[in-house]
Amino acid sequence: MDFIRNFPFFSIMLSMFAGIVSSVLSPRAAKWVNRAVITVVGVLSLILLGYLSGTGESYVYMMGHFPAPWGNEIRAGVLEAGMALFFCIIMLLSMLGGAHKLLEEVAEEKQNLYYILVNLLLSSLLALVYTNDIFTAYVFVEINTITACGLIMIRETGRTIEAAVRYMIMSLLGSGLLLLGLCVLYDLTGHLLMSNMREQVAYLVAGNRYAMPLLVTIGLISLGLAIKSALFPFHAWLPDAYGYSTASSAAMLSSLVSKGYIFLLIKLIYRVFGFEVFHDSHIINVLFVFGLMGMIFGSISAIRENDIKRMVAFSSVAQIGYIFMGIGMGTQAAMVAGVFHILSHAATKSLLFIAATGLTEVSGGSRKFEDLTGAGFKNPCAGIAFTAGALSMVGVPLFSGFISKLLFSQAAVQNSGKMLPALIVLGISTILNAIYFMKTVIRLYTPVGAAGEDGKTFVNRKLYVVTLIGFIILNVVLGVNSQPIVDMIWQGLGMFA
Repeated sequence: MDFIRNFPFFSIMLSMFAGIVSSVLSPRAAKWVNRAVITVVGVLSLILLGYLSGTGESYVYMMGHFPAPWGNEIRAGVLEAGMALFFCIIMLLSMLGGAHKLLEEVAEEKQNLYYILVNLLLSSLLALVYTNDIFTAYVFVEINTITACGLIMIRETGRTIEAAVRYMIMSLLGSGLLLLGLCVLYDLTGHLLMSNMREQVAYLVAGNRYAMPLLVTIGLISLGLAIKSALFPFHAWLPDAYGYSTASSAAMLSSLVSKGYIFLLIKLIYRVFGFEVFHDSHIINVLFVFGLMGMIFGSISAIRENDIKRMVAFSSVAQIGYIFMGIGMGTQAAMVAGVFHILSHAATKSLLFIAATGLTEVSGGSRKFEDLTGAGFKNPCAGIAFTAGALSMVGVPLFSGFISKLLFSQAAVQNSGKMLPALIVLGISTILNAIYFMKTVIRLYTPVGAAGEDGKTFVNRKLYVVTLIGFIILNVVLGVNSQPIVDMIWQGLGMFA
């Protein structure tokens, strides 16, 4: 069983090695290597999750068996293993769902580069999930940023290059604030490992030492990761970055990249600052307000859009607001709701982007709503999939979005100080979600005539149809079998603490 403890290290290194190998392979071979690596890492994560669920304890893996401060550490618990498994599932489905469009959207000579970037993205996400070292975390934050930027601009249109530049500018701002915060934190504690930093922070707080520098550090790190996660009002780069990327890139960027940064923030809250210290800093109040604003203004922006992919992208601003609202409520129940919404949003938003690709393809390539009239009849599978994703975003029972909103509501009721604003904004946001998603579904199923040959041709793409079915099943599983997942999140956060 001790051999299983190597799996997080194997997963990270295998993904990085696959990126190196893909550079000398043909595009077809690189594609199969990418799919194989994601599958293998997913299987390793599943085995690790089963092992950790059985032991009920987390463990620390020392790289090269060197102790701190010379060695680097990986830490694995049920939440880390579960998140790694979920990221692999979403990435594999996203790559399969957009495979048919990749040949059209990316030049043949650059398809190798695309798979290199995807492999590096997977390795960086795994490192953010597993690392117990803040310097390693920062390094992979930057790798994550660079790979995401490459996935945006590899399509090489004017809009994608512009979007990539805007994304890089905002990401560098967030990275700079994060690095500054980590440097001050290292200066205060003298450690890089999260567990050692936690002890020093507790010591400083108990003695009321360096209270202001510690508060500034918490603020800098939270703000830096909030910017990189596209929390309102730092979201201006998001609609173009998601809306004009390739189908697979949009699905992965919206579902995984920002979630990696949020998961890192949650780790820092529990494993570096301590939940009580973070709560008492009142930074959570700022995150709570920004989260509520994101839920409203992200939805309003989505309503005003006339482009289906930009509408789905603006919806991500609102959904990220949900997660930060949960963090900002400052209770364990709200944090559990936020982590569950990471899973729910990832499963739903990637489904929406992949389905939107099929709908636009049978509408002459147009993404305008007036041209999408009747697209649900021309491509029935994409129409059903988009409808399922829309119902989940609105919060209809049987889908994952309903469980998210239920958990947030329960957490709000338990928090007397923030109950009223949280419940009011949850209600308003749900109404706004229904407005822009349901008007889109109605548009898709407004009859305009018989389906053309394009629609029949597209429906015959079996891999695309299987991917949509997989996303729908994943969404329904989260919606009807949520209790074991919620229990796992509770257990994982308990291991963090």
